[in-house]
Amino acid sequence: MAGFKTHVTVSSTLGIGYAAAGYLAFEMPWPSCVLAGGLCGVAGMMPDLDSASGRPIRESTAFAAAVVPLLLIDRFQHIGLETESMVLAGALIYLLIRFGAGKLLKMYAVHRGMFHSIPAALIAGMLGFMICGCTDIDARMFKGGAVFAGYMSHLMLDEIYSIDWSRGVPRLKKSFGTAIKMWGRSLSANLATYAKLFALLFIMTGDVTLLGGFDAEDHSHAQHAAHEDGQASKSDEDASDGRIRRIADRLLGRLRD
Repeated sequence: MAGFKTHVTVSSTLGIGYAAAGYLAFEMPWPSCVLAGGLCGVAGMMPDLDSASGRPIRESTAFAAAVVPLLLIDRFQHIGLETESMVLAGALIYLLIRFGAGKLLKMYAVHRGMFHSIPAALIAGMLGFMICGCTDIDARMFKGGAVFAGYMSHLMLDEIYSIDWSRGVPRLKKSFGTAIKMWGRSLSANLATYAKLFALLFIMTGDVTLLGGFDAEDHSHAQHAAHEDGQASKSDEDASDGRIRRIADRLLGRLRD
């Protein structure tokens, strides 16, 4: 089984490549690329949140507690929260993740359970999509994809390290097939995982639809404001033309006199 440093090194390297591809091939903004690369690197630790050792939980929860409130700022602004309310919401989220999530994981998670599975990777990607911003769908998909890629790098490494090459002939260890899987041995864990997956899929679809409505409303407001500005500008132009005509009439009158 690959160690903690190996997982972080591989996922961070993958994150650098992911960020570079987003910037060079897909013309994503460089701040989004840097953030996506960091998310990919951190996601490489996520499957080991069910580990008996405290390091993956400690590192991941500390990072998530600090970063998640910042990623939710756009969403807070979109729903109309005031600055004080955003600060309070961010502080509450920090406390819940920092001191509550780790304890829950230690109580209920089982190592090499459904945290090491493809549905769990999809859930992680969906959470990344839901948390990151709320206006640019392409940027959100890009960041959610980074979380999924980092998560899958961990699972693939675990499967690679489940093959023993010490004697020159590949031999499968007992852990082979326990990382990249669609379901585990526990029926309750399987049901809970797929329930979360479909619930997030439903919420994510509704969120995209709702955002489409917001974007259309914003576009309508922008068009209305532009129309009002155009009318105001036209009125100013008419008033200016009237003043010019009056001045010209006065000058012509004096010349005639």
